[in-house]
Amino acid sequence: MVNLTLQQALTITQGTFNAGKAQQSAPLTVAVLDSGGKLISLQRQDGSSMMRPDIAVAKAWGALALGCSSRQLARDADSRPAFISAVNVLANGNMVPVPGGLLIKDVDEMVLGAVGVSGDLSDLDERCALQGIDHAELYCSEETL
Repeated sequence: MVNLTLQQALTITQGTFNAGKAQQSAPLTVAVLDSGGKLISLQRQDGSSMMRPDIAVAKAWGALALGCSSRQLARDADSRPAFISAVNVLANGNMVPVPGGLLIKDVDEMVLGAVGVSGDLSDLDERCALQGIDHAELYCSEETL
């Protein structure tokens, strides 16, 4: 199993924070999980509210658990609410189906882990996450925004 390194996770986080600053976001929280769903890095900008770490982890975990972005999970929640609700029960409520959680892939499309970002509007969280992945020279092949 291929996983992200701590250095890659920190690079994603820094790229995400840089993107947030450039886009004048509210304070962000970034969670990076390995391919097995375990936390590698969790960083909060000063002023990030107390629930943001839980939300960021849940965005990343949901993306990893179901193999798609949390934006796709939001679409699924709209079209198949009973399914997403049932999955969230199975996940002990640890899934947040809104944009901001992305799979992290290598050049061969192998899933290395996931990133979850929380702090601003979900669309901006997602854009910052995508720029963080780009900053680490990794990939997210899913359609976003």
